[in-house]
Amino acid sequence: MDFSAKSLIAGQYNWASPTPSATRSIACPMRRTTLTQFLVEQQRSARAIKPELRLLIEVVARACKAIAVNVGKGALAGMLGNAGTENVQGEAQKKLDVISNEILMEANEWGGHLAGMASEEMETFHEIPSRYPKGEYLLLFDPLDGSSNIDVNVSIGTIFSVLKSSDELGPVTEKSFLLPGTSQVAAGYAVYGPTTLLVLTVGTGVHCFTLDREMGSWVLTQSNMTIPEDTKEFAINMSNMRHWEPPVKRYVDELLQGKEGPRGKDFNMRWVASMVADVHRILTRGGIFMYPRDKREPDKPGKLRLMYEANPMSFIVEQAGGAATNGHQRILDVRPGKLHERVSVILGSKNEVERVTSYHLA
Repeated sequence: MDFSAKSLIAGQYNWASPTPSATRSIACPMRRTTLTQFLVEQQRSARAIKPELRLLIEVVARACKAIAVNVGKGALAGMLGNAGTENVQGEAQKKLDVISNEILMEANEWGGHLAGMASEEMETFHEIPSRYPKGEYLLLFDPLDGSSNIDVNVSIGTIFSVLKSSDELGPVTEKSFLLPGTSQVAAGYAVYGPTTLLVLTVGTGVHCFTLDREMGSWVLTQSNMTIPEDTKEFAINMSNMRHWEPPVKRYVDELLQGKEGPRGKDFNMRWVASMVADVHRILTRGGIFMYPRDKREPDKPGKLRLMYEANPMSFIVEQAGGAATNGHQRILDVRPGKLHERVSVILGSKNEVERVTSYHLA
């Protein structure tokens, strides 16, 4: 068998097994489950979603494909660098932040599935214009998470959350969005990395789809993803250690002591500074992700946005058997008071999250 670079580039290597049965298995594309097929089964057999929600998720997934194309072009299409504007939090926007936000807005505005949308990049919510039909769902999203990594070509992503509107007959207001994370009917994220992935839950487990770039379709590649209850990996920005509260300092200090410390084992630290990348690693092989509040902004309960980041990721993590708290309570039980509310986040392998939380409650 010729595995040389020349033969692989030329497409000359026959990846199929020499046995007829294996060849038929590899050559048969009908065996693959696409996102649409998966959602139809969730609608028909599991009765987990309504047809309108299925169509909404498909539209979001198509928007993520468009974002992936723009991310992939990078400097070739002038996509790198700052846009020269700031978002509602006063953070400098990257060009791809603005473009990704526009793609999601335009893709979802006219389909008739939504009553309104809210984005981390916009000051207030967006009600569906009267010229379009109005649906029963609310869509919230972080269009491009981890955008500080764009210019250095590190994995970034899109996070989204779907709520059911309680104002079907009346106008949508900010209060319409202020529901706890337990009200989510779907959540997911896309990772724009070596491969483009879409991770999704509709309340029946967590499933991962890989974008087949040639066919243009999302293909189911992992079903019922599960986070191990125990781990030897943690993710946190260690440069902020001097600003942490005592419970977080205590926990991380125990991890750093390794086998000689109270935990009796060595831990490895991983930190990408892109929530989608860090959470996806945890979803794949376990770990704990922490973005705690700190002394620099004592009036803020945390750094990450509850509605656009913490809630959808917590829904996904819990569906995979993990846990997510703010150090004091389950994140999905937090009732937001405003659209851009922030929260401390501790999520991942269940036993580690419970340990950190117990230190806060001691």
